[in-house]
Amino acid sequence: MTALDLPVRTHPDERPQVAASNQKRSRRRREYGLFALLVAPNLLVIAVFAYWPIIYNAFLSLTDWNMIAARPTFVGLSNYTRTLTDPAFHKTLGITIAFTGLIVAGSLVIGLALALLFNLPLKGRSVVRTISFAPHILSGAAVATIWLFIFDPGYGLMRALIEPFGAEPPDWMNNSDWALPGLVIVYLWKNVGFTALIYLAGLQGLPKELDEAAAIDGAGSWTRFRAIKLPLLAPITFFLLITTVIGTFQAFDVIAVMTGGGPGDATTTLSWSIYNEGFQAFNAGRAATLSIIMFVILLIVTTVQARVMERRVHYR
Repeated sequence: MTALDLPVRTHPDERPQVAASNQKRSRRRREYGLFALLVAPNLLVIAVFAYWPIIYNAFLSLTDWNMIAARPTFVGLSNYTRTLTDPAFHKTLGITIAFTGLIVAGSLVIGLALALLFNLPLKGRSVVRTISFAPHILSGAAVATIWLFIFDPGYGLMRALIEPFGAEPPDWMNNSDWALPGLVIVYLWKNVGFTALIYLAGLQGLPKELDEAAAIDGAGSWTRFRAIKLPLLAPITFFLLITTVIGTFQAFDVIAVMTGGGPGDATTTLSWSIYNEGFQAFNAGRAATLSIIMFVILLIVTTVQARVMERRVHYR
């Protein structure tokens, strides 16, 4: 009998340690199994309804398909080449960026101003908060219908407000110079209440000791706001910046009801172009290409925002 044939003997002191180690591994395997069992349905839903549409959309962007033919025709990157060199796409992208920039800037500035006002100990502020937030929960179609009556140059509320000053109200939704500003007003009215509510929650969560100490040191209201409150609200601003950019890029319902991308192409954004190419021109390949381009733009913007803000945002 050689040394290799001899049975391996375990020292009596090592047996409890080996048993405990085996028990620990067995318990860990059961925990992993339970975790996989609980997470699997969620991962399956996400994969089917989130990741798979993106993958299939990327495939469609490489094809030419009118959604009637039995199968799409593979055309490679020609859809991207045609789209990125199309002057109409450049104009649409410019309109989308201008529209998004105005909405983001207006939402953050007006929302913060309203939050500061709502944070004051005024009578009836709860009612005012509710009224300001109410438009956010209304459907976009309902909001658009209301504002179509308000903007009507013949009998709308805007005429009643402007006419006493001796001016004629513009035909907002039928004038290419006024259609986009009109949409900006509507979207701000609909979404600024949400921004104000989030900022208000952030203001009420700030430590009062810092503000009181600065006031005792002689700092004025503006100085305390600029040097204390605004930096502490940076995480809130970061959250609102990202969500507002993504939401505005995808804006569709109000545009569909109020302008339909017109007059001409004055309010044609990327989201409306996607709908127009896919469900009016029946060009699924071009619509998928625009969708992927918008996805990449939002991914880049969000990544840049995250990289920039993580250097400046300090979470308390």
